[in-house]
Amino acid sequence: MPSTSRREVALSVAYVRVCVVDELVEHVDGQDRVLGVASRRKAIREGWLHRVAVTVCRDEGGRFLVHRRSEQVSRFPGLYEVEVGGAANVGESYEQAAARELAEELGVRALPRLLFTFINRSGVSPHWLGVHEAVVPDAVVPDPDEVAWHGWLTEPELRSALLEWRFTPDSHEVFGRYLAFRTAQS
Repeated sequence: MPSTSRREVALSVAYVRVCVVDELVEHVDGQDRVLGVASRRKAIREGWLHRVAVTVCRDEGGRFLVHRRSEQVSRFPGLYEVEVGGAANVGESYEQAAARELAEELGVRALPRLLFTFINRSGVSPHWLGVHEAVVPDAVVPDPDEVAWHGWLTEPELRSALLEWRFTPDSHEVFGRYLAFRTAQS
């Protein structure tokens, strides 16, 4: 077996980091139809629509999971979020992406339920946002590279926190639409 130089190992590690950070996404149109495949970085830079799946997590008592993003994440470090999620990979449904993100970020295996989709223009770039809901156990095991803190808040506590804490732009948009959706369903 040939030996591997330190430079080759460093290049391999750098390549893996670039691939992980610059994931491939489906470039979609205003009707959420696939137009092609692009790197997420390019989709953001060009303002191309792509898919993102998020989940609003609740416990059995109805409290909401809120977390603070790690300082090491590239987008919105240190800000709070109402939802857990990320970009849908090529060929991945909103539900599959939401379930994968729950497992990666919280160590939770759950089947999130897709509630609605919309074009979100409140974040870094426009994207289709699939909003899900899931009941998850109180004892989540967040990935420390993604989540610096997490806690469970009642709806009134969360409404107050949204006014007082620094949340991501998506959190405000998602929570407002989530509450409107729940109200329309009841």
